[in-house]
Amino acid sequence: MTRESGRHGRRLTLVLCTAVISSGALIGPGPAAQATTAHTGTVRVLSAGSFSNVMVSLAAAFKHDTGYTIINTSEGSSAIASGIVAKTLQGDVFISAAQSADQSIKGAANGSWINGDTILGTSPDVLAYYPKSKFVAALRTRPWYEVIQSSGFELGRTNPAVDPSGVLDVDALYGIGYGYDMPRLLSIASATNNVYTEEAIPGLLAAGQLDAGFMYAVAAVAANLPYVALVGTRHLSAHYTVARLNRAPDPIPAAAFVKWLRSSRGLSIMERSGLVPVGAATGATQK
Repeated sequence: MTRESGRHGRRLTLVLCTAVISSGALIGPGPAAQATTAHTGTVRVLSAGSFSNVMVSLAAAFKHDTGYTIINTSEGSSAIASGIVAKTLQGDVFISAAQSADQSIKGAANGSWINGDTILGTSPDVLAYYPKSKFVAALRTRPWYEVIQSSGFELGRTNPAVDPSGVLDVDALYGIGYGYDMPRLLSIASATNNVYTEEAIPGLLAAGQLDAGFMYAVAAVAANLPYVALVGTRHLSAHYTVARLNRAPDPIPAAAFVKWLRSSRGLSIMERSGLVPVGAATGATQK
């Protein structure tokens, strides 16, 4: 080989190396850092009302990562389960806040709508409050069950007949009412004028139409609402699960969403939203 041909070979090698580096720059960062929009399609998610704000973040990230679009419907978990069985609600994925709701659509007697579920995490039942309420100082320094008995205090809770969190709300009121001999709490637990949907309470609090409302901590965090723990009660918590629905209209994107939701990407978004990972402590602290 002549000296000239050697120099030519080195120049060619340099050009090829530069082309490879340039191609890498054009391709850009990996899938974790940029959107992958190879997929099109829709995932219809039926989610617990307390998860509605979290679903906004999840839907945006899932769309960014996969190209799939999420259409979310949020109601009380028990109401969703009843709608699935009655065929008045149709979806691909069910995100529940109580495994009792999952059980009601599992098995041949219940239509075999799901084969099983996966726990995503837990979230304690808390008392969220309006940041400008005149009762804020009292809520931060006195037991919650004393403050909600105050004259003029506007409280919100959910319906235990359609919402598992409503069951926990009533459990807290009756437990303290009977345990501490506070009949006023029993009256609050049996009243109907303080019952709202799970999706409505965060908005009513943000608007100052309620002084406080029972909700899961994950819903309070997602709505940027302060809250106090339900001291004096046993650990009352939601157990969020995800399950693909059998006979789902769009099974392929549904399977992709469930897999993504359980990935480090999906779990990190839920954890930032206040969901407590499985195996971690579930006691709520005041915020």
